[in-house]
Amino acid sequence: MKKSSLVDAFEVKSTKNEKTFINDYDVFKDKVLLDELRTKIIENLIDSDVPQNGSLSEYINNEIDRAIEGYDLTNLERSHIYTLIDNEINGYGPLTELLKDKNITEIMVNGPDEIYIEIDGRLIKDESVSFINDEHIIRTIQRMIQPLGRTIDQSNPMVDSRLKDGSRINAIIPPLSLKGPVITIRKFKESIKTIDDLLRMGTLTPYMARFLEACVMGRLNMIICGGTGSGKTSLLNIMSGFISDHERIVTIEDAAELKLKQAHVIPLETRVMNYEKTGEVTIRDLVINALRMRPDRIIVGEVRGKEAFDMLQAMNTGHDGSMTTMHANSSMDALNRLETMVLMGGIEIPIKAIREYILNAIDLVICIERLNDGRRKVVSISELEDIKDGSIVLKDIFVFKQEGLSARGDVSGEFLRYDFRPKVLDKLRRKGIIDIDYIFENPEKK
Repeated sequence: MKKSSLVDAFEVKSTKNEKTFINDYDVFKDKVLLDELRTKIIENLIDSDVPQNGSLSEYINNEIDRAIEGYDLTNLERSHIYTLIDNEINGYGPLTELLKDKNITEIMVNGPDEIYIEIDGRLIKDESVSFINDEHIIRTIQRMIQPLGRTIDQSNPMVDSRLKDGSRINAIIPPLSLKGPVITIRKFKESIKTIDDLLRMGTLTPYMARFLEACVMGRLNMIICGGTGSGKTSLLNIMSGFISDHERIVTIEDAAELKLKQAHVIPLETRVMNYEKTGEVTIRDLVINALRMRPDRIIVGEVRGKEAFDMLQAMNTGHDGSMTTMHANSSMDALNRLETMVLMGGIEIPIKAIREYILNAIDLVICIERLNDGRRKVVSISELEDIKDGSIVLKDIFVFKQEGLSARGDVSGEFLRYDFRPKVLDKLRRKGIIDIDYIFENPEKK
């Protein structure tokens, strides 16, 4: 005999047909009864002995039958209970169906009955699923992060990781969260794989796409900035696809999200402290180590702290073509944040020297935004031109000019290309890329 747990039962394959997404409380008008049954069945499965021989799924079904015996349930209610428990055993509990739905891009759990989802950039409250209580939410978090070697409890109440499909999960529980356990899942969208997908979505224009492709091939150093959920990582992933298959690429991330297809990719991931408060490996540690790994390019998932100076140092010392993302509301805001992060490193350098260092390291800043209607747009592609009156001068090459909102709430606007020849074209020409001059020949809107 051996002890059973929901983790043990995770390997059980469901024999049921495709599940129907039904609102919990449309089936069970009595919420108390639903939660009582779920609690009783789940706790019985956790605490009971499971026979070593025989079918585990059959045993679990028998346990469910035994638990609901004596209750006056309709066939629909019985079927729904089986579905909920099957999701607990073979999936991620109440979140199972939400994770399967390809239209949902983000899932936010604020409490047992407070679950929000994002569809097409719009946030709505989802009434179709619920948790029993806070303990049920924490149990679900543990189920999701345990295969990744992570854990969450009162001594380690915050976790940032990713699921097997690449979706990113952030969870925070008391005492840090005063509201109770909170889950935020940003789903990995397999539908956005190439620059053509962005073109179909209207995120940028063909001229902008061709220009960015040339800049990656010409080994320009670039920062992609934007707000939360704006699509920075997706754009970085797609742009990284333009890198030659013959280059050695080192990627550095907190939670591995980049999906590069090149043959010579070395992915590195940070590590959090263990229970002894040791063993932490930061982005900065990995950037410093990457410099010793003979990389042709270094791609940092996101720069947010002291590693900024090391990243700039890499760009200034022969690792051309490096790229990273950064949280910022505009291109200029990104450069200002970069200055602040360098100063956070405790390096005593005059601000003028830091700005010159940034000017020499960075070629382009690309800003992407999620607009009011939920659509994502590359709102500017700018080059660092010079330092004037002690400040870095950014010059926009392409911009998205927003004009207003339609009656349906859709953003109206147009992409513009300014009438000048970017100085980065000279860098690209020196790298042998001369087939994009046509983009800048005519001063018309693109």
